[in-house]
Amino acid sequence: MEIATRTQALPLSRRSRANLGWRVPMLLTAGVIAVPVLVIVGSLFQGFSPVWEHLLATVLQDYVVNSLLLMLGVGVGTLALGLTSAWLTAMCDFPGRRFFNWALLLPMAIPAYIIAYTYTGILDYAGPVQSALRAQFGWGYGDYYFPAIRSLGGAICMLSLVLYPYVFLLARVAFREQSTAVLEASRSLGKGPWQTLFQVALPMARPAVVAGVSLALMETLADYGTVAYFGVNAFTTGIFRTWYGLGELQTAAQLAAFLLLFVFTLFLLEHYSRRRLRFHHNSARQQPGRIVLEGWRGGLACAIAGFILLAGFLLPALQLGQWALERWGDTDLSAFSRLVGSSFGLAAMAAAACLLIALLLGYGKRLHPGPVENQAARVSAMGYAVPGTVIAVGVLIPFAWLDNRIDGLMREHFDISTGLLLSGTLTALVFAYVVRFLSVSLQTVESGLARIRPSIDESARSLGLRPLAVLRRIHLPMLRGSLATALLLVFVDVLKELPTTLILRPFNFNTLAVRAHELASDERLADAALPALAIVLIGLLPVILMNRTAGAHEPQQN
Repeated sequence: MEIATRTQALPLSRRSRANLGWRVPMLLTAGVIAVPVLVIVGSLFQGFSPVWEHLLATVLQDYVVNSLLLMLGVGVGTLALGLTSAWLTAMCDFPGRRFFNWALLLPMAIPAYIIAYTYTGILDYAGPVQSALRAQFGWGYGDYYFPAIRSLGGAICMLSLVLYPYVFLLARVAFREQSTAVLEASRSLGKGPWQTLFQVALPMARPAVVAGVSLALMETLADYGTVAYFGVNAFTTGIFRTWYGLGELQTAAQLAAFLLLFVFTLFLLEHYSRRRLRFHHNSARQQPGRIVLEGWRGGLACAIAGFILLAGFLLPALQLGQWALERWGDTDLSAFSRLVGSSFGLAAMAAAACLLIALLLGYGKRLHPGPVENQAARVSAMGYAVPGTVIAVGVLIPFAWLDNRIDGLMREHFDISTGLLLSGTLTALVFAYVVRFLSVSLQTVESGLARIRPSIDESARSLGLRPLAVLRRIHLPMLRGSLATALLLVFVDVLKELPTTLILRPFNFNTLAVRAHELASDERLADAALPALAIVLIGLLPVILMNRTAGAHEPQQN
């Protein structure tokens, strides 16, 4: 017995030492990734500069009020568009339902700032709509009223059109998973389709709807391109102006901290709502029989879904395509190729970095499923809820401090100036992307690892394989689909990201998003079409992937 006990203890001791090689890097990585957010929060405990008096007296109230109004408007807009489209495609049967079931996700491929540029070109004074009205009725300037697209209301409309798919996707899944018996009981008691929606189906789907609206509102608070282009004073534009216009990085960090409080309050409200709401179906879950809409009702349903798709994707995409064709002959293809190459290279670096760190954290959490490791993974993933402007400020402050320290030491000991080794290079930008989008890779990797049985790990370890060998020889081949998905999602997110890139990019370095923003800011909307269209076309890839995933799980009607 003593010999047997010793022979069993040796592998356990080696296993503990091997696992320690994952735990320490995992915890250190999580701590480093949390630094930008901690720096921003820590700025609240430092002194406030005299610039705060200027902000309080002039624009701070506008930042708060406009941000709240923006959230309120986008919340209502995404709720109306997302719930209507989800109810029609999940619970009703009408002409074109199968097409709209996947097509209504297409607006996710268009960043909000690109749809803002496009609709400005369409609806502005010199655009085709107002030009046609003046030509048709003989109107001149001041003879008619047309709503201003560059306004708070315009920003709300643009953000609602591209963010409603968050509500649509989650609400559609929630409606599909509801029990047939509950909905049929409502109808048997004399409730019509709309009464059943508002009094039965919607309350049961409320956790999913709240989650979708919360995601849309987080994206709203993170938006910079739309509000900046429309001249709306919000927190993101205020941070940018305070930093670049007033030269107050510390004050910009404190503004970012207040924006972060908005985001975390929203996150906690969403989490609290889901924690408090629990709905249990006592009957077997079946796909409810769809409401058949025929005649004018079917036509109306098709028209509603068609209008949402037209406004959210088809019209802006067609306008971008027309502008791109008009400017194709004047395009410097070599310059555009360099722009595409730098954008793709940067996105590939960030996606690879996110994937490697996600593997470290996900596999480390699998080896050590303890509370400390779980919290480390959760802290690493919180950057996705943080606006890119906030992360950019949080990254620049510690990186600039490190640059100054290194430069000071080199000057003191070697009389050499090192300059900007970190904050002026792609290192800071890629690190900011990792903080911002690591959650996307981590969730995908963890989902893939969860489908691998723990018994496979135990069998491999009993044969003498170390954790790294188990990951390399067993897990990675089984995770190829999940890893490719993680790379694709982060690649596209980085390609569309504007504020982080705009703030942290090195000198003379451009991406498709930044170039489109520069051209649109110079009112060269048609010239901005080609880089914007490239972003939209690449953004279709994760939408197609999402459609396939959703279609694979869609219940079939009998």
